[in-house]
Parts: sequence; structure tokens; C-alpha cells
Amino acid sequence: MARILLIEDSPTDRAVFTQWLERGGHEVIPASNAEDGIEIARRQLPDLVLMDVVLPGMSGFQATRALTRDAATSKIPVLIVSTKHMETDRAWGMRQGAVDYVVKPPREEDLLERINQLVTA
Repeated sequence: MARILLIEDSPTDRAVFTQWLERGGHEVIPASNAEDGIEIARRQLPDLVLMDVVLPGMSGFQATRALTRDAATSKIPVLIVSTKHMETDRAWGMRQGAVDYVVKPPREEDLLERINQLVTA
């Protein structure tokens, strides 16, 4: 079981992803914006961050960059899950330090498989 920080502003997506992750045996720490998510990551050091891109205030790209460049959180893998589906979005997310980029809506099985690979690596 992994502790996963879910940074997602949509209550619907947050509920769906939480249900999937818990069904997959993971503990979920929710955050509805990037700023709160960064603070939670620094305090709780989760095993993985599941990051939306389109967030109020700071974007998920900016938050990914902040987490991967902070010595306290740089070892935590960030998996971006976003509706932004252009190849340039994916490339930009990876340049910010994300370990992978998944387009919404993902299939539950595919998302859990990728998360499990990342937290057991």
C-alpha cells in the first residue's frame, strides 16, 4: 500500500480517483490546489503525487517543477493526469520533472497499473 497525494480541484475527479486508489489498496491524501498540495507533500512525504494540470492559482506544471526541484520532495515521483492531451503538454510536463503523463479520463486498470509500477520501483 502506498500513500498517494492527489492534487485535483474537481470534486468529481477527486472522488473517482480516490475510490480507484483505495480500491487498489492505497491511502489517499487529497488536496484541491497546488499550493496546499506542495505543503502537504513537504509535511507528509507521500510515496507518489497524482497531479492535475489545470488548477486554481498555481498550475500543476508549476507545482511539479516546485516539487521536483525541492530537496525535501525531489525523490517523490509525480504522475500528471490531465485533460490537456497535446504532445507539447506531455513534453512540458515531463520537462518539469514528472515521471509520466496520463490523459484524462484514464482507465482505472491502466492508472492503477502505472501507479503500482512507480511505487514499487
